[in-house]
Amino acid sequence: MISKIKTKPDLSVDFAGIKLKNPVLTASGTFGYGEEYADFVDLNTLGGVIVKGISLRPITGNPPPRIWETPSGMLNAIGLENPGVDVFLTEKLPYLRKFDTAVIVNIFGYSFEDYVAVAERLDGVPGVSGLEVNISCPNVKAGGIVFGTDLKAAFELLSAIRKATKLPVIAKLSPNVTDITEFAKAARDAGCDGLSLINTLLGMSIDVRCRKPRLANWTGGLSGPAIRPVAVRMVWQTAKAVPLPIIGMGGIVTAEDALEFILAGASAVAVGTANFINPRATVDVLEGLETFMTEQGVGAIGDLVGKVSAG
Repeated sequence: MISKIKTKPDLSVDFAGIKLKNPVLTASGTFGYGEEYADFVDLNTLGGVIVKGISLRPITGNPPPRIWETPSGMLNAIGLENPGVDVFLTEKLPYLRKFDTAVIVNIFGYSFEDYVAVAERLDGVPGVSGLEVNISCPNVKAGGIVFGTDLKAAFELLSAIRKATKLPVIAKLSPNVTDITEFAKAARDAGCDGLSLINTLLGMSIDVRCRKPRLANWTGGLSGPAIRPVAVRMVWQTAKAVPLPIIGMGGIVTAEDALEFILAGASAVAVGTANFINPRATVDVLEGLETFMTEQGVGAIGDLVGKVSAG
């Protein structure tokens, strides 16, 4: 008796012109620059690597303590420590070019000029597939107002970056706003090609016996499974509001978690805090997606995007 051969599901994704072999990426700041996890994960298996944030000049970050574990999550106030764009280009990117996976560079700055300068430095560089713009930074030239919580500043910043590069521009939105869909619309109007959401929620933890904050920075970004329901809701709202493709993130640990984001409207997902718990979390999520699609008879991952229903 000849057994039936099941067709392998199609996991490929065209995200804003970036060809991904599957929808599983690494969230910026949780996977270093790829090499740090290479002993655990074959980078060729991933849809893409979103590298740790890159700025125009090196940044040392915040003083310790700058990480604190919370129930079902963690607070971090690393301070966007990185070696700067020049070192990234000469020392980090050459390693990533060895692999058949998309490389999306997360960029940030503390002024319009810094953001634009980084975007210009990366434009046309072989091996860079796109830019993820972290707009959750304070504009030091405008009294410290955070780009990602001011509609006008977000639109102007993203518009300037869009003009500075031919690469796909993906806006990483802050959840620390009243209505995230308004910022998604601003990103669309600025010419962005895609969205990443959500970034971390602002949080704080206090040592009651010492009566001091647990982080030297006092506050930090909350990530992990604790924020997943918030992230899924924001992806769902945003997917209904704008036609841009979305990378969903926020507490993804399992394939089922990833599927929540995809059904809510995300075309791709990024695994973040789970990498600290299980360095092979990305692979586990990917394998779980393939198993689910095979069992459910789903031919292509795109057939699941936005397919949540009340029926």
